[in-house]
Amino acid sequence: MKIALAQLNYHIGNFSSNTSKIIAAIEKAKAQQAQIIVFSELAIGGYPAKDLLQNAAFLNNCHDSLTVIASHCQDILCIIGAPIPNTDSEGKALYNAAVCLENGKIIHVSKKGLLPDYDVFDEYRYFEPNRQFTCLTYKNTKIALTICEDLWDDDQGNNSYVGDPMQELLQENPDLLINIAASPFSYSHYQDRLAVLRSQVAKAQRPLIYVNQVGAHMDIIFDGRSLAMDENGAICCELKKFEEDLQIVDYSNQTIQSTITYTAPQDLEIALIHEALLLGLRDYFRKSGFKKAVLGLSGGLDSALVAALACEALGAENVLAILLPSIYSSDHSIQDALDLVKNTNCAHHIIPIKDITQAFETTLAPFFEGQQPGIAEENIQARTRGTLLMAISNKFGHIVLNTSNKSEAAVGYGTLYGDMAGSISVIGDVYKSKAYELARYINRNQEIIPVNTIDKAPSAELRPDQKDSDSLPPYDLLDQILFQYIEKQKSKEEIIALGFDESTVERITKLVNNAEFKRFQAPPILRISPKAFGPGRSMPLVAVYQ
Repeated sequence: MKIALAQLNYHIGNFSSNTSKIIAAIEKAKAQQAQIIVFSELAIGGYPAKDLLQNAAFLNNCHDSLTVIASHCQDILCIIGAPIPNTDSEGKALYNAAVCLENGKIIHVSKKGLLPDYDVFDEYRYFEPNRQFTCLTYKNTKIALTICEDLWDDDQGNNSYVGDPMQELLQENPDLLINIAASPFSYSHYQDRLAVLRSQVAKAQRPLIYVNQVGAHMDIIFDGRSLAMDENGAICCELKKFEEDLQIVDYSNQTIQSTITYTAPQDLEIALIHEALLLGLRDYFRKSGFKKAVLGLSGGLDSALVAALACEALGAENVLAILLPSIYSSDHSIQDALDLVKNTNCAHHIIPIKDITQAFETTLAPFFEGQQPGIAEENIQARTRGTLLMAISNKFGHIVLNTSNKSEAAVGYGTLYGDMAGSISVIGDVYKSKAYELARYINRNQEIIPVNTIDKAPSAELRPDQKDSDSLPPYDLLDQILFQYIEKQKSKEEIIALGFDESTVERITKLVNNAEFKRFQAPPILRISPKAFGPGRSMPLVAVYQ
């Protein structure tokens, strides 16, 4: 029996596009004599659809799409994720389901039991958990069909779920495991995913088909990498990362084979981050209907990095760099920015902000009389730049790209309504030390980001001779502490116990806690780490932190 793994990039709520794409994949699989085609979790409607799942028109469109797709499933079984109504009198209105279509009809439905509500997931808000699990029998093959988290049970009892879908399904002695998923990317998630899949294969001693979603939906990025595993846990087929793909595997007598020789990937972590950010940026513009981007280009590392990524993702012809020098901007920073413009071939304009900031200061002079110049005056410069970028965005329809990195966002080293402005935060989940590594990776074949931009000491250039190190510890130290506090969610006492200086840890954790109100108003961030700011890290704005 030939089984097609269909890894597609869906557009939430775009039923016409999604349905056409699904039907095209079915026809392609049929042309290759596939008897089964498998799509990802909640492919119908897209994932995560969030509160659209409470919209009657959206759900009607899901039903209509299923009906249309079913009509194309002649002589092929289609397994596809969709929200379906809960017809019982109790519980949530919907199930997250794997719907099996053949010859114009639904022949089987498997409902998801384990509904994640941690990090970026919020499925229990919309779906009723399934509590009874049975295998699907198709062409004398008994299939344990599950949905994403249903495989992520924990033998050590560390999860929060009641029940184990796979344990029930394995009692029926299935011949084949199939899991449809919407498993987001993070730079450390792939190996965890493989470990979970291999654990289930080892328990069942049966082969596994795993189909993941690919594409980006604002903050959440899906890497794809769908795969087939044999009964020994060896990967015999893996689909492309960060791209659509369709591959056929042969299943017979509880074994899976592929005509394509599998080679284990040798991916650098920084290469994966690079690809993920490109996909996130590209899909955000494509799926939102945007064409052009604008950003402030300072000559510093962060804006250079975002400009380089934008030019690669969107095309240099769609990126406008605005140089906004102040009286404190150094000549070498302006030259570094111009060198990047030359290297990327994007358009640019220079708009000095000296006169505008002086006008603000003159207007505020009666109110500031007797006060020494300080952060307020520095922030006027940042807010002037933000205002000018937004004006250009309003006038020409360009989308403002935010250039703040994760280290700055963590400690509040940014100006609300100034350099924190933007529609999307491209590197807001990239620590500063990782930003240097990413810049060098972008320069791996030729100089895109000027070497001087990478090598010079970082500075906001909002006062004479300013350096980031005047206000913050060195980034390599800062980022280690931030990683333990944010990604590892360790307390300050636990971090100090790791050997970090107590006063430094106290200071950094206090800065993080005091900046929650800023991050609450920051643009959405492309998520590439296990714990990004935004929906995946929900903290109170007004609280006493320990």
